[in-house]
Amino acid sequence: MHNLKPAGTHGGMVTSPHALASEAGRDVLRAGGNAIEAAIAIGAALCVTYPHFTGLGGDAFWVIGDRQGMLRTVSGIGQAAAQLPAFGDAIPLRGAASAITTAATVDTWHQAYEISQNAWGGKQSWSSLFDRALELAADGFPVTPSQHFWQTMRADELRTLPGFAATFAPHGRIPAIDERFMQPALAKSIDRIARFGAREFYDGELAERIAYGLQQAGSPLSSTDLARTRARNEPPLRVAYRGGELVSLQPPTQGVTTLQIMGTLERFDLASIPEGSADYYHLLVEAVKRAFVERDRFVCDPEFNSVPVNDMLSPATLDAHARSIDLHEARAWPHVFRPGDTVFVGATDREGRSVSVLQTVYFDWGSGVVAGETGILWHNRGASFSTNPAHHNAVQPCKRPFHTLNPGMYVKDGRPQLLFGTQGADGQPQTLAAILTRLIDYGMDPLSALARPRFLLGKTFSDTRDALKLEADAGADVFAALAARGHEVSAIAAQSPLAGHPGVIRIEPDGSASGAHDPRSDGRALAV
Repeated sequence: MHNLKPAGTHGGMVTSPHALASEAGRDVLRAGGNAIEAAIAIGAALCVTYPHFTGLGGDAFWVIGDRQGMLRTVSGIGQAAAQLPAFGDAIPLRGAASAITTAATVDTWHQAYEISQNAWGGKQSWSSLFDRALELAADGFPVTPSQHFWQTMRADELRTLPGFAATFAPHGRIPAIDERFMQPALAKSIDRIARFGAREFYDGELAERIAYGLQQAGSPLSSTDLARTRARNEPPLRVAYRGGELVSLQPPTQGVTTLQIMGTLERFDLASIPEGSADYYHLLVEAVKRAFVERDRFVCDPEFNSVPVNDMLSPATLDAHARSIDLHEARAWPHVFRPGDTVFVGATDREGRSVSVLQTVYFDWGSGVVAGETGILWHNRGASFSTNPAHHNAVQPCKRPFHTLNPGMYVKDGRPQLLFGTQGADGQPQTLAAILTRLIDYGMDPLSALARPRFLLGKTFSDTRDALKLEADAGADVFAALAARGHEVSAIAAQSPLAGHPGVIRIEPDGSASGAHDPRSDGRALAV
C-alpha cells in the first residue's frame, strides 16, 4: 500500500502507517482544517485501524511548529498509580500487573486542539475530527497484514488476558488479512469522547467504566489516577545541524538522545563520506553508542530526578563524543535493549503549519488487557520502570516512566522543513539518524531516504545477541568492512520491519511539500 513515488503538493500533506487513517487527515485538510486538526483525526483513526501499535489506552507526543516561529511540544505520558503493588525482580511485561500507568494520548489531543484554536484559529469542531474513527470502529475495516502478523505471533501470549480474545478474536479465531473487523465497544467509547470532550476519558462516565474494568482485571489504576492525568505543554529541546535546528521533546523521552547523536554527527563532514558505505554506517553506529550510554545513565522523569539536558547537548559534550569516535575501530557495546512499537503521524497544511506525532501502546498489543466493556486496550509502558529503588527510573507512585518515543522536526530560517518520526523503541534514534542524514546531508527525497538499507544495534525479540543488525541489501563488502572494524554484524532481510516504520514530510521554502511513509509499513503519504 506504500507510495511508489513520493507524494507532492502545495495544498498540505499527511502521512501515517495506515492509508485509511491518512485519508481521514487529508479529508480534514480538504475541509479547511489545519495540521493539528488533521493529525487528531489520523491519530483517532489509527487507534481503530492499527490496534496492535496504538490506542486510546496509550501515550502520545507532539511537536508543533509554524512559519511564524512557534515551536511547542506536548508530552503525553501517563503516570504510575498512586497505590502500587509490591514487585519482585521485574515488572511483568503483560497482563494487569503491567497496566500500572495511566494513558495520556487523549489528553494530548485535547491540548493540541486548544493550541489549534488559540494559535492557529482552528475552525473544525472537536466532534467532527472523530467521524472517520467512529465509522471505522462501528462499521469495520479490512485487517492489515501488520495486525494479522503481530496477533498471530503473540497468540499464545495474549489469548487468555482479560478481554483480549473477545475484542480481537470475536469469532474464536484471529481475523484473516482483509477480513472486515469491527469494534463496537470501542466505537461507543470514541463516541463519548467526541460528544463530551477529551476529559470524558479521565473524569466522566467513560473514565469510571475504564477504571472499573482495569481494577476488575487486577490493575492498580483507579478513577483518581485517571483524573490526575495531564499531558505537558513544554518548550522543545534543540540542537544545531547543518545551518538549521533539530527539535525534539524533553525527558523522560529519549529526544535528547536523538539530538545528541545528530549533534555528534554534525561535527563530521558527512558529505565527503559515501552514503551507504562502511564508513557511513560505522560513524552512525558509533555516535549512537555514545548517546545511549548517557541516556541509560540519566534520562528519567525530571520531576523525580534531575536530568542534565543542557550539559548533554552542550558543544563541549558533543565535541567530546565526536573526538572519542575511532573511525577504524568499533567500541565495545554492553547494552540492555528496550522493545516497543509505535505509529508516526505527520501533517502540514497550506499555511505551513506542521506537526509530528507519535502514539504508542509500548509493546505490540500493550498489556494485552482490555478495560472492561470499553473496548480500550491498555498499554504496558509501566513495565519500562526499574524495580531497583536506587535506579533513576525506579518505579514510584505518580512517576512517569522513561519513554523511547521522540518525534521531531527540522527547522531552518524559522520554518519547519522536515517532519519525521518512527516506531522502534531503541531503534528510533538509530533509524532517525539514518533517514535524517540521508535527507539533510545527502539531499535525498523522502521515499528514497526511507527505502535505503538501515541498521539496528542491539537485541531484538528474535535475536538476543547485541549484534549490529544490518539489512542485507547494504552489500557484502559493507558487511565485511564493518566486521573488520570489530562490529558483530548480523544480516536481516532487506526491507525488514525490524528497521522501523518511519514517515517523513519535507516542506520546501516555496511551501510545496513531498512525503512518504516507510515501504516496510502499510502506510501512505497523501497530498491535498
